Amino acid sequence: MEMKEKNELIALSRKIRGKVIELSFRSGVAHLGSALSCIDILIALYWRAIRIDPKKPIGQGRDRFILSKGHAVTALYAVLAERGILSEELLNTLGIEESELTEHPGPKCAPGIEAGSGSLGHGLSLGIGMALAGRIQKHDYNVFVLMSDGEMNEGSVWEAALFAPANRIDNLIAFVDFNRWQATGRSEEIMALEPLAKKWESFCWNTYEIDGHSYAELLAVLEKVKIRNGKPSIIIARTIKGKGVSFMEDNNNWHYKIPSQTDVDQAKKELGLM
Repeated sequence: MEMKEKNELIALSRKIRGKVIELSFRSGVAHLGSALSCIDILIALYWRAIRIDPKKPIGQGRDRFILSKGHAVTALYAVLAERGILSEELLNTLGIEESELTEHPGPKCAPGIEAGSGSLGHGLSLGIGMALAGRIQKHDYNVFVLMSDGEMNEGSVWEAALFAPANRIDNLIAFVDFNRWQATGRSEEIMALEPLAKKWESFCWNTYEIDGHSYAELLAVLEKVKIRNGKPSIIIARTIKGKGVSFMEDNNNWHYKIPSQTDVDQAKKELGLM
């Protein structure tokens, strides 16, 4: 990965993080820590992996993306706007009554939103259905699903994890945003998730573990999962909740807390945006 490309993606991530924090302040929409932890994953996907025409975001041949951790949708809205799929005007309606942009994404609520999500544990099954439909209809698209580590508590995830390899659904690529926090505590204090990668390997998935904030690792693994070998792929991305802002990083208070104007200004200074 060239230094110029890396620097461009880092600059983009800072810009989007600043936008997400500002949106949370203006709209009163929470889950800021969860949104900040997955921004680098979303950027790697939407700028380097997902095939989509911003002018035709529902084109038949597009790749599909499901944000299973729907509470982090502010990050997805900001990424879609920066990518030119969703208008800046619409983005700024977040939190306004009757806005198309809901706090958890609804089906087709805005360009680029493929399905309603946020009731944790369902996104992987939705993605499997879309991937299987594509194969049956002979469409050559991939389906990407982004889950939270908290979703690993859900039995429906593991049912889906059994179904996909059994049916050789290899146009499916899943991510786990492993930021080590859930709403009420540390992930390992609530469920015994580790060794998470070995669990997925035992279910016969192509399994990778990476630093979810390293663009070099993100882009490298996205190249690997392009190769279809009859098995679905999952990427365990180890991340930091609240990534990018010192007083938000690894601080679970920002799961529900709304930033003040002072918080916004301090965050933007740290991000080099002021």
